[in-house]
Amino acid sequence: MDTGILLDGLIQFLGFIAFVAFHEFAHAWVAVRCGDDTPRLQGRVTLDPIAHIDWFGTVLLPLILVFMGAASGQLMIFGWGKPVQVNLNNLRHRRRDDILISAAGPVMNFLLAILLLGAMKIGSLTGIRLFTSNSFLDLTQLTLFLFFFNLLPVPPLDGAHVLRNLVGMSDEVYQQISRYSFMLFILVMRSDAVGNMLSTFSGMALDMLARLFGWELVPR
Repeated sequence: MDTGILLDGLIQFLGFIAFVAFHEFAHAWVAVRCGDDTPRLQGRVTLDPIAHIDWFGTVLLPLILVFMGAASGQLMIFGWGKPVQVNLNNLRHRRRDDILISAAGPVMNFLLAILLLGAMKIGSLTGIRLFTSNSFLDLTQLTLFLFFFNLLPVPPLDGAHVLRNLVGMSDEVYQQISRYSFMLFILVMRSDAVGNMLSTFSGMALDMLARLFGWELVPR
């Protein structure tokens, strides 16, 4: 087992938990602003990770992937948080607001990437070495990976909610598809093509954002 990869994986695991908290908070915050008080009543409008943790999807599965990555030499972390419950009947503009709520989580992941790179830029200008380590780049690519991952049009991911509203899919049809969501999800994540696509997109996005901050990343 590669101890270096294990240490990097554990750092990313802690970052992943924080990213999940911000992601689910964004869903909850936008839902409340769109007229549904359900997330607030359930205590989801908070950055406390405990409120958003799914013990399997946020803790156990990512930890398993960390140790598998340390053993194989290839690290990849993914998972999910506890879904924010939204009563669509309370929304002021149901289709539009459902799109906004669904998109809020991935958008938060993208904003976190910008904030991390901003912290690295400040670190490079002020000499704070913590903010110039490769760990920050790895965390930035992880939150970008989660951005693209959550946009996949596969229930129950956010991309599927956005797509269903864009094409006008009925609740009944979406519920029927969602009955097989776990099976579809597993098939997608076992696909090397999907994993490579997500890694490629997140790497390209990282390179693009880094250039905006004045860096040209060297392939690692």
